Amino acid sequence: MYDHVGLKVKDLDASIKFYKAALAPLGYEAGSSDETSASFSAEDGSSFYLYAGKASGGAHVAFRAGEREAVDRFHRGGKAAGGRDNGKPGVRKDYSPTYYAAFLTDPDGNNIEAVCMT
Repeated sequence: MYDHVGLKVKDLDASIKFYKAALAPLGYEAGSSDETSASFSAEDGSSFYLYAGKASGGAHVAFRAGEREAVDRFHRGGKAAGGRDNGKPGVRKDYSPTYYAAFLTDPDGNNIEAVCMT
């Protein structure tokens, strides 16, 4: 379990739109934002931050989902908000018999995953 993660993004507004749509099904709510940053938080206390700046892409962040339908909603919502499909929702038997995940590429080229282990 992590406490917080932050990513640099080139277009803060586009990234806020993407992450609001993708993370809402996983229980993350948008928090404070200004012209340089934005935050999202979950009930468990974990936080996710976006920082305007020179984005490098290439990061992989996986968010835990409580149910498989939340993974599906993450994928649909993220695609509708500008993310690109990087792996449709489904069981990844090569990871584990119950590893249900979906992958999106965010507006900066990061690999963003939602995973449910049940």
